[in-house]
Amino acid sequence: MSRAHSHPFSWAGVLIALGIIFGDLGTSPLYVFKAIIGEREIDPQLVLGGISCVFWTLTVQTTLKYILLTLRADNRGEGGIFSLYALVRRFGGWLFVPAILGAATLLVDGIITPSITVSSAVEGLSGLPMLAPWIQPGNDLTVWLVIAILSGVFFVQRFGTKAVGFAFGPMMLIWFSMLLVLGLGHVVHHPDVLRALNPWYAYDLLAHYPQGFWLLGAVFLCTTGAEALYSDLGHCGRQNIQVSWAFVKTALVVNYMGQGAWLLHQGSTHLEGRNPFFELMPPWFLLTGILIATFAAIIASQALISGAYTLINEAMTLNFWPRVRVKFPTVMRGQIYIPSVNWMLWLGCVGVMLYFRESGLMEAAYGFFICVAMLMTTTLMFGWLRYVRRWHLALVLPVIGLFFAVEGAYFVANVAKITHRAWFLLFALGLVAVMFIWYRARKITNRFLDFVPLEQYAQALRDLSADPDIPKFATHLVYLTKADHPGDIEQQIINSILARKVKRAEIYWFVHVNYTDAPYTLEYRVRELIDDKVIRVDFDLGFRIQPRVNQLFRRVLEELDADQELKFSSKYESIRRGDFHTDICYVLMERFLSVENEFSLRDDAVLDLYYALKKLALSDREALGLDPNVTVVEKVPLVIQAPRELPLLRQRRRSA
Repeated sequence: MSRAHSHPFSWAGVLIALGIIFGDLGTSPLYVFKAIIGEREIDPQLVLGGISCVFWTLTVQTTLKYILLTLRADNRGEGGIFSLYALVRRFGGWLFVPAILGAATLLVDGIITPSITVSSAVEGLSGLPMLAPWIQPGNDLTVWLVIAILSGVFFVQRFGTKAVGFAFGPMMLIWFSMLLVLGLGHVVHHPDVLRALNPWYAYDLLAHYPQGFWLLGAVFLCTTGAEALYSDLGHCGRQNIQVSWAFVKTALVVNYMGQGAWLLHQGSTHLEGRNPFFELMPPWFLLTGILIATFAAIIASQALISGAYTLINEAMTLNFWPRVRVKFPTVMRGQIYIPSVNWMLWLGCVGVMLYFRESGLMEAAYGFFICVAMLMTTTLMFGWLRYVRRWHLALVLPVIGLFFAVEGAYFVANVAKITHRAWFLLFALGLVAVMFIWYRARKITNRFLDFVPLEQYAQALRDLSADPDIPKFATHLVYLTKADHPGDIEQQIINSILARKVKRAEIYWFVHVNYTDAPYTLEYRVRELIDDKVIRVDFDLGFRIQPRVNQLFRRVLEELDADQELKFSSKYESIRRGDFHTDICYVLMERFLSVENEFSLRDDAVLDLYYALKKLALSDREALGLDPNVTVVEKVPLVIQAPRELPLLRQRRRSA
């Protein structure tokens, strides 16, 4: 990670990392051991083996894969599956598949994480004698209380999280300190639980305990936040995350061992609906602990929700998602709000709560989707290690093979549990379908772009601009072009200027927007193709930058005017010099699917769905930030068929 794009190490940065990065990972003690034990009989083999599996999962999967290795795969300081895809996409045309699969499952995670964490915290109220008759896992009051809390979280998103964000770090510091103290108290009284750090106990559980392998589905829940950790790399920086992880892992492991110590010495053979996490708390602290857990769950939810906004914003720029409205509630860099995504996640959370009703029933689906996301990241990491870092294949294969083996085992264990709730896969498949259709349709439509050399039309443009008999269309006529080469232009644009409706202008501008693999690039280049007559402007925008072409183009004109590089003041005497904003016209070419096409069955289906989705998305004008008062949209067919000779006969009247 270059210094220009990294967050330097600081204790303030470590505190921020605690608040932003580790919310999902940090709240896993709420439900992991409850899932491992379930309705099984409590015995040392199960408890010690469960602790050992959790410890080595956090060591191999979280520490080795994500903290030490994956965080190094940064794209100018930014992380996440689309940042990783941007680094490796040039090495394989098929790499968009793991990218969209990983992104879709992370969006599902943005629905399940708030539901499972908040419901786990609220269900702790059942341990209070005065509330136990009303608050029980799965009853109506508990479900609607969780929905009310989640609704409040989603409602405040429109105002931004700047003020709340300052409290995240101190609040999570309190949370992890509480985990450490609660666990340490029981470990000190029962130090025999420390032997669970021996990997033999994990092996014994998986190999000799009845159906021990299938417990991996519950164990995997301890590392589900690792993928979100990578996605939030750009907020804190690698060094701050790595330093804070030492404290976080210590607190988590000690708390898990404390839960294990309680289980081994609590005197009952079954949990009987109790949660080991809340049983660590003395009765006088239980209400305070539940409140702290609820706040921690909300913070974990906030991190996943913000991550979903960033994910969709990147997907739009990389042509994986239809254009939707993006708002900026604060002046903080990178903080965005996407209304459609916000309410999609809210509806998903409400649906999850109404269907599953309690946290224990969400665990299998939760683990399954995160496991798929991790497998997709591992796939892309192979390309990064092999082709970007240029590791030798003999080194890449064992490293990636280890991660595939571990995640493959977790995947199998989770698949076995989710089969009876397979309907939930339909939502994830719908997200994958949208991304695939949008990406594939763009590839198809780009095949029908016909580019021609601009030099062929240089004299025609000069003559048109100088012709006083043709009414002036605009002083500055601006076209958005997809031509990567500066000397080329779409044939449709030339037809728009010279053929369909002749457009006379003082200066013809061709603007090209290039989305870079870096996240926050904001640069431009100007090239005169015909002196003071035809000018091309190339904007290089990072994949996390929202295109605002209207503002960007005006800024270019102002800088060129200030530097006196071009003489393009208004030609109207009534408009003062330099006020060129009053006479700019943007022209957008909007292609539609005509009936006279001969596509393959697959391409035809993809294009039909693409144009149906496009009706629900923002228009190109809105997506590019163009002023509707100075923008003209021209509709042209996607494919222009060669004119056919029509057998049209004229009937002539016969003379009498």
